[in-house]
Amino acid sequence: MIAKPLFLIGFMASGKTKTGKRLANQLQLPFLDLDHLIETEIGQSISSYFQTHGEKAFRKIESKCLHELPLQSAVVALGGGTPCFEDNMAFIKSIGKSIYLKKKPEVLIGRLRKRKAKRPLVANLTDQELKEFVLTTLKEREFYYEQADFTIELENEPFNTLIELAKS
Repeated sequence: MIAKPLFLIGFMASGKTKTGKRLANQLQLPFLDLDHLIETEIGQSISSYFQTHGEKAFRKIESKCLHELPLQSAVVALGGGTPCFEDNMAFIKSIGKSIYLKKKPEVLIGRLRKRKAKRPLVANLTDQELKEFVLTTLKEREFYYEQADFTIELENEPFNTLIELAKS
């Protein structure tokens, strides 16, 4: 039985929410999406909040919501930048287990190109700027992502591997 939160981390569009819902269902655990909790807290979409208050203010709210999560068994999908700001990665590791959902940059770029409008950090980028953003930001964030307890590339490994990691 899983007694602590299980955090899914990774770059935006890596599939944390979709995978998290499926994993929570398989493990019969609650599913929490930090982005959804943040939107409830601020009373607006993250994109709207980002536009009016900026990234720095958003990161403070994000960290606050992370620290206020219930310390119970649940699958929690985090935002792509969550582990990379404040003391968030240390906090994540201190209260639960983390799994990095690693994706190849080409996969991330392809997914983000289709859904740019919903992503405030990339909404106004050209395709070339998007590619440069993903490559640069992924390189910066991998330091944090690689601190996860486990790393998995679901394109190369069966979903059952993720279930076993979650249970270990």
